[in-house]
Amino acid sequence: MSVREREEFLAGTHIGVLSVPDGRAPLLIPIWYAYTPGGDVRISTSSGTRKYDLIRTAPAVGFAVQQEAMPYRYVSVDGPVAGHEPVDPAEYREWSIRYLGPEQGERFFAAVQDELGGWVTFRIRPERWRTFDFGKEFT
Repeated sequence: MSVREREEFLAGTHIGVLSVPDGRAPLLIPIWYAYTPGGDVRISTSSGTRKYDLIRTAPAVGFAVQQEAMPYRYVSVDGPVAGHEPVDPAEYREWSIRYLGPEQGERFFAAVQDELGGWVTFRIRPERWRTFDFGKEFT
């Protein structure tokens, strides 16, 4: 994929898989995310969890998204955690709607918004990219 194609694909709506070092085997977690071309991958999680603790201390993490229907495609990145901040409720509401649709997203957000005070958003800086587009390679 070209730089533009890989960034547009990563900016699409997919469930991401986060890979965080954890001793002998990485912790792999399906997760919602946001990405704007040229920026950082943004993920949110509750503080006080193993996932949170591992991300905070990781020198780098991996992240991947895929298209499961033909033509199969994927983008994976790895890089350092560039920072974190408290979750922006408005951003998390956007994510809820993005992943669940307007009605279900609003309902989900209403159910979790009081808990978001204990959540953080991590920023992952993509340094190394891997991509594959089955439609380009085998057509």
